[in-house]
Amino acid sequence: MDYAIIRLGGKQYRVREGETLVVDRVPAEAGKSFQPDVLLGEGTVTATVIAHERGPKIVIGKLKRRTGYRRKTGFRAATSRLEISLGGARTAAPAKQAEPKAKPGEAREDEHVKGMPSGYEEMTVVQVSEGAKTWNRPMLEAALEYEQAHAARKGALAALESALKAKEEGA
Repeated sequence: MDYAIIRLGGKQYRVREGETLVVDRVPAEAGKSFQPDVLLGEGTVTATVIAHERGPKIVIGKLKRRTGYRRKTGFRAATSRLEISLGGARTAAPAKQAEPKAKPGEAREDEHVKGMPSGYEEMTVVQVSEGAKTWNRPMLEAALEYEQAHAARKGALAALESALKAKEEGA
């Protein structure tokens, strides 16, 4: 394949060998190289920062008729110019042994935190927020500990924290 698809700053780009690319500012210094996430393509992709630049000026004007209200502001995006090089075949990462997937309601021993509601690992955020209203304090704390360590789903974290706060206020 003579191209690759990479992810930089939450956006995806189709790149080819030797191509220069203007993207949102990257945290690397000018002259430094880094390897972006490769979504599609074989081998490694290396991006070298050529320069940090500013984009074209965008003028924003506000006007309200017959009142004399006028405002004018401008904006220039911070960008980076990258040079892309596609490497050879990607070095194979050590193959992970396929572990049997746990059935719903049954968790592997290394995942399950003691005191957590049964089947929590398979629950969606909606199920967690509905169930959190009825769980007791130790179950909520165990679920919150698991969520912070493994999944870190924002909605589930917020639901568990608010349910814990409600239990504290009620007690």
